[in-house]
Amino acid sequence: MPALVGLFVLVQIVEIWLLIQVGHAIGGWQTLLLLVLDSILGAALLRRQGRRTWRAFRLALEERRLPAKEVADGALVLVGGTLLLTPGFLSDIVGVLCLLPPTRSLLRPMLTRVVARRLGVAGLSARRGARSRPASYDVIDGEVVDGPSGQGQTHEGPPPRGRRP
Repeated sequence: MPALVGLFVLVQIVEIWLLIQVGHAIGGWQTLLLLVLDSILGAALLRRQGRRTWRAFRLALEERRLPAKEVADGALVLVGGTLLLTPGFLSDIVGVLCLLPPTRSLLRPMLTRVVARRLGVAGLSARRGARSRPASYDVIDGEVVDGPSGQGQTHEGPPPRGRRP
């Protein structure tokens, strides 16, 4: 938690430094105008990408498939929109990266890994958004042998129907 607080403070210091630098380069009123225009454009981009993501989510549900990609996109659109609506150039850059589809597809695997790590989910594939296959099993003469190396306990199934053991 202390690292998160430190990161938050560092980001705010960088934001203020960037605002001062841009203000010195183009002027105070122009910097303020640029921030307002940036927020307006960000809100329009958020609305457009939010609708697109919502349509993709609904389509996935209509097709009766798990909308994992669409949920991740929705989370990134939400984060990106929030960052665009807050004043600051660094947050605006990260917000645009979260909203644009090409960069969002690059950020999606990172988001999946972070969420999987936080939830303690093992075997969650960042590429597919689904669990990876469990260890393979070898089947020999009707017996299931645990593990890929054939080591482990042997389990016998129930006796065939109509015959008693």
